[in-house]
Amino acid sequence: SSNVGSSNVLESLGYGFTNDQDTLRTHLDQANICFLHAPLFHPAMKNVVPVRRQLGVKTFFNMLGPLVNPVQPKWQLFGTYNLELSRLYQYVMQETDRHFSIVYAMDGYDEISLTGPIKWRSRNSERLLHPKELGLPIYEQEDLFGGDTAEDAKKIMLSVLNDESSPAQKDVVIANAGLAIHTIKPDTSLEDCVAEARESIESKKAINVLKKLVD
Repeated sequence: SSNVGSSNVLESLGYGFTNDQDTLRTHLDQANICFLHAPLFHPAMKNVVPVRRQLGVKTFFNMLGPLVNPVQPKWQLFGTYNLELSRLYQYVMQETDRHFSIVYAMDGYDEISLTGPIKWRSRNSERLLHPKELGLPIYEQEDLFGGDTAEDAKKIMLSVLNDESSPAQKDVVIANAGLAIHTIKPDTSLEDCVAEARESIESKKAINVLKKLVD
């Protein structure tokens, strides 16, 4: 229900969406990443997109979308927009054999915002996670305000990956990436996982992956 999503940003960068398996495997082989555009893998959603845009509010599809990833990945990080939904996700995911983290920022964000504590749920636990446990500071909400268009979002994304963004923008990205890494490497400390995400940006590995993907 937001104005801009990840697909809008990639499209503005020139990435072409496809459901051709050979093409996607080439992306994986060359860039180690590919993008699965939901309307191409779940054709029924094409009919829903215009209605969702007109409504401009959260719908059942905001809840369903992250659960119907066609790859069914072994490791997954979810962001939810309220506590009840994070609890429902936890119940659903506990019925699978996948490893997962589910986050909800207590001040309303569906990701780690670093504006306060987050509710963090996994297969065997749930607790509040504070920014200091990630080795990161607390920021104000206004530090995270972005634009309203895909072009605005693209500029922020590129500035983060080029290590030219504000400290708040960079830290929020590495906080979420760090928890994703920790979901895959649960025996590695949160701070070390955040450090790995930071190194990916500062060494230019991350921006080089994006360039390969778009090329």
